[in-house]
Amino acid sequence: MAPTVSTTQFSDPAEVTEFVVNQGNGVKGLSETGIKALPDQYIQPFEERLINNFVNETDEAIPVIDMSYPDESKVAKAICDAAEKWGFFQVINHGVPLEVLDNVKAATHRFFNLPVEEKSKYTKENSLSTNVRFGTSFSPRAEKALEWKDYLSLFFVSETEASQFWPDVCKNEALDYMNKSKTMVRKLLEYLGKNLNVKELDETKESLFMGSIRVNLNYYPICPNPDLTVGVGRHSDVSSLTIVLQDQIDGLHVRSLVSGNWVHVPPVPGSFVINIGDTMQILSNGRYKSVEPRVLANGSNNRISVPIFVNPKPESVIGPLLEVIANGEEPIDRDVVYSDYVRYFFKKAHDGKKTVDFAKI
Repeated sequence: MAPTVSTTQFSDPAEVTEFVVNQGNGVKGLSETGIKALPDQYIQPFEERLINNFVNETDEAIPVIDMSYPDESKVAKAICDAAEKWGFFQVINHGVPLEVLDNVKAATHRFFNLPVEEKSKYTKENSLSTNVRFGTSFSPRAEKALEWKDYLSLFFVSETEASQFWPDVCKNEALDYMNKSKTMVRKLLEYLGKNLNVKELDETKESLFMGSIRVNLNYYPICPNPDLTVGVGRHSDVSSLTIVLQDQIDGLHVRSLVSGNWVHVPPVPGSFVINIGDTMQILSNGRYKSVEPRVLANGSNNRISVPIFVNPKPESVIGPLLEVIANGEEPIDRDVVYSDYVRYFFKKAHDGKKTVDFAKI
């Protein structure tokens, strides 16, 4: 049900912040008031508006890789090439049942359609678990301009913890989605690892590459002035890999490593978007590149996405793999504790790829 608050209530930015952030209505609630103009705190600087440095006029296109191709060596090579040249690609025929994808998308809509008093049970102030968080934008207290997005963040600790604390309307679907994706994730990491002279994904390497998992349910509501803001600002992820399930609504773009253009990532039914995170760039000593995605706001359609962030364990130390630098290759980055890296990422606004400077020698 749409909020019944009158839009005339918002006479200053503090009232918008109170309604959206503190009261837990999110931008979905703000959108549903029927506002006709974007509140000032969502207006991005001119240079950050994607519409002003818009998308490629070139023939650049994100690789789409069929994981069911009979020659596995060619699949592995295509994935590694894409990780080196693009840092971003899509996979189809990946082995995750389409029903699982449909179910988690439906569950995402169910959660965001809950009354605000139900969603607010999962805000930072109210959540019974620090691993479950309903929020808006990226880091409202650090951002000069807010992003037009709400999210539910679900950090996986155990099935028992998830069963107890994740919202009932989406926990089974989110867990099934996460669990059914693990075989594909492991296969991707095996391909990428072998290209780095990692012979097998043993317990130690598994802990380093995929020792922790976080699932986000993202909601991008209709925006009154989408050309003035962003759904998500340009950034790189701190993950090893990010696995993104899109719905059918356009919005995702990635900056080309070759041209610097913003390239549209079209929704491909049944596919996943895979992007290389900062951790994988650091572990590979720069062979694989993390890239800058961003998401447009939309003036006519609500949009959702469901990313899985595949990360090291928080206590892991990340740095160039010994297998990579054993031949005398000079390390680009120093060793850092992963939780320190993540803490640095979340204490500031999205700012392109500046987070990786934290690990530079």
